[in-house]
Amino acid sequence: MKRFSVPALLLILAAGTVLAARFDLLDQYVQTIIMFIGINIILAASLNIINGYMGEFACGHAAFMAVGAYVSSVLNLVLFTNSPPLAGPFLPEALALFLFPVTLIAGGVVAALAGLMVAVPSFKTRDDYLAIITLAANFIVCNIFINLESLGGARGLMGMKKIVFFMSDAVDLPWMLIWVLIFTVLTVFIIRRFVTSTYGKGIIAICQDEVAAEIMSVNTDRMKVAAFMLSAFLAGIAGGLYAHILGYINPNSFGIMKSTECLVMVYLGGMASLSGSVLAAILFTLLIEGLRFVIPVLDSAIHLIPLVPDTYQLSQVVKWIIIPLLLVLLMQFRPEGIMGNRELADFLPRLRKYYKFK
Repeated sequence: MKRFSVPALLLILAAGTVLAARFDLLDQYVQTIIMFIGINIILAASLNIINGYMGEFACGHAAFMAVGAYVSSVLNLVLFTNSPPLAGPFLPEALALFLFPVTLIAGGVVAALAGLMVAVPSFKTRDDYLAIITLAANFIVCNIFINLESLGGARGLMGMKKIVFFMSDAVDLPWMLIWVLIFTVLTVFIIRRFVTSTYGKGIIAICQDEVAAEIMSVNTDRMKVAAFMLSAFLAGIAGGLYAHILGYINPNSFGIMKSTECLVMVYLGGMASLSGSVLAAILFTLLIEGLRFVIPVLDSAIHLIPLVPDTYQLSQVVKWIIIPLLLVLLMQFRPEGIMGNRELADFLPRLRKYYKFK
């Protein structure tokens, strides 16, 4: 029974969430927050493969998210609509429901191939030098999309909401919420299985001592390729989901700020802690949404001070000061994050008798 307790609990929670959304017990705003939490879990957990389990320092994760977002969006627009870049549609709208996960995975595959762009230089570089390479990769990818006028250039790409409407027309359910829940659970399951497998323990060996790992017959180059491609693949999936939730993307959505968000979530949760990444993604998303309401209150409060001019406005841009500041404070006072390199079960050992999670 312990083997089925976690899947049963997840199934009950997911079914309850979907039914609540279907019968309007959850409004659209709450559904959007739940979906962003799922996407952030995928992003944080996938980056943790590189920065946590393997001990490297990559800071351009948003680049792979962008690749997945654009590839899956273009595929869906071309196949099911008459929107640019090609005059379609080539398939009936009803098939969007069945082919949507296929286009998401296709975006993830192309993102994984883009991950090779970072994996190959990592054979000879580590730490700060790898950070510079990943940062450069982030800028390269963004600038490629900015200069691709056929994909909207700097203006961005839109029309993905049509795909969501096609799925709802086929079967009246909150499909984006369902896909986000499915891919979030799959991501956590895949990463858990990967890092606890004999093959996956090779990346943990690289983290502890790369030279010693090579001496012990671990093919470090192959392990780095596998880790970078898996991480980029999952980020690409997250990008595809993100594009279809918003219905619009532009290259600036995947810049250094998005990569910084991913870093904050990884270091907030704890290096090499999967449950830490999940916890951090939830806390971080709620923090971002909380600031949306707190900042106007702060703006009203500071104007009670006579020295503050009436023309000065505290805008939502302030949260982009708070997020990097959070990363600085984390590095200063708790560099190991909330969970360190431990999992939730290490803090609550009595829970082990109720479940078995491999």
